[in-house]
Amino acid sequence: MSAVASKSEPQKIGEMMLDNDTKDAENQKVSEDPLTRAIGAIGKWQIWICFVVFLVKFPVAWHQMSIIFLAPPMNFTCADTPSDIFDNTCHANCTNYEYDHSIFSQTIISQWNLVCERQWLKNLTQTFFMLGILVGNMVFGHLSDRFGRRMPFLAAVFLQLISGVATAYSVNWYMFTALRFMLAVATGGTMVTSFVLTMELIGAKYRETVGIIYQIPFNLGHLMLPMFGYYLRDWDKFQLAISLPSIIFLSYYFLLPESPRWLLTTGRTDEAVKIMTVAAKRNGRPTDNIAATTQKMCVDVGSAGAGEHASFLALFRTPRLRTRTLAICFNWFVCGLCFFGVSQYIGQVSGNIFTNVAISAAIQVPGTLISIYANRVLGRKITLISSNCVTGLSCLLIIAVPHSGVAHLTLGCTGLWGMSISFATVYLYAGELFPTVVRNSGVGLSSTVARVGSMVAPFVATLSATSYWLPPLVFGIIPLVGAGLCILLPDTRGKKLPDTLEEGENGQ
Repeated sequence: MSAVASKSEPQKIGEMMLDNDTKDAENQKVSEDPLTRAIGAIGKWQIWICFVVFLVKFPVAWHQMSIIFLAPPMNFTCADTPSDIFDNTCHANCTNYEYDHSIFSQTIISQWNLVCERQWLKNLTQTFFMLGILVGNMVFGHLSDRFGRRMPFLAAVFLQLISGVATAYSVNWYMFTALRFMLAVATGGTMVTSFVLTMELIGAKYRETVGIIYQIPFNLGHLMLPMFGYYLRDWDKFQLAISLPSIIFLSYYFLLPESPRWLLTTGRTDEAVKIMTVAAKRNGRPTDNIAATTQKMCVDVGSAGAGEHASFLALFRTPRLRTRTLAICFNWFVCGLCFFGVSQYIGQVSGNIFTNVAISAAIQVPGTLISIYANRVLGRKITLISSNCVTGLSCLLIIAVPHSGVAHLTLGCTGLWGMSISFATVYLYAGELFPTVVRNSGVGLSSTVARVGSMVAPFVATLSATSYWLPPLVFGIIPLVGAGLCILLPDTRGKKLPDTLEEGENGQ
């Protein structure tokens, strides 16, 4: 009996030591993020801030996809040779055209005769818009790392309102394109700053859920766009309608706080304490130790990051960061190219323009919701690899199956569904992969690369005029390459957000 007792005693001691080690590891994991420990991973305060910020995604979707209804296909005929049939035939000496207004009263195509030898101006308008988003991602990403998340975000919102309304009063194609470029710069700015601001307020436990839900307002905004187009058949009224709602965002000057995580990494402790105290009270958490916790974070994180410059060039400073930056950037390129390219390809297949846009938008909502579960269970890497493969294989199958409008539409929608998962995942992935000191620059750089893909997308989609199999071939191979590059990335699920470049380099 005593032998049994003597044998069980060391076992008990060993179990106690194991329990202590486990608790220590858990405590260490919690202490790794003092901000989350002080205000909570999520609460009423974070939910309110996220709700307010997420509303910005509606005009982002409206402006980014608006070219569909600003410049829809219109049947035409030469006005010099009157005819009741709109034959869409270009004549060498024709300078004026008549348009079929049975669907749309006035578009930028009919307004400025963007057909025949001037047709390329329509594509150039969208190219300049995507270039503007690229510039906005980079400029505002850099500004928000230098001067905080709040003020650049407010500046982008204000610029979006002014340029969006002004675009509706354009008197020629040059004015229209220039103002839409400025609108795109502002839109790109709101995209990158709003996402990073929300990601820095949420604890690791809920980060993937919130980061993916962030995409749903874009999906819903895209889904609402056919409604605007259906009831407003004049391009200027349509443009004004999707721009005026941004007036409500001027109230953000009073509603939005600065990111306390950014304040801490820049040594502005007092400001961070005030915001964290308000957040803790709103979330029903104690506020007694916030000052001490904040001071500790400044010593552990702020001092470690002292002297680091918030430049995207820092992301290429070491081999590991460089490899990860290039891998995630290519996957953003995949999303930009295939999301907009496959969307345009679907529009060319068949059907009513309002129905097609509604279908292509509607299938993105379940894809985004599924990505929440996939990222929570499978992690970022496996989810991104799987969704890229779904898109790639679906597009390649378009080449293999017999030419059929229904079959190609189904496969195209499947590919777009895969991209809706990929886009939600890369946003989340990039927000977790880059250190705080260059997070906006990193996400801005990634989103910039996506805009390059979206600039190329219309030209790839129209390759079907040369050969029907070229667009699905490109849209099929590129995602598979992106899936392969994911092997070089770590899975960031449940990991602490890196604050310094050293943490970003050493993180597994």
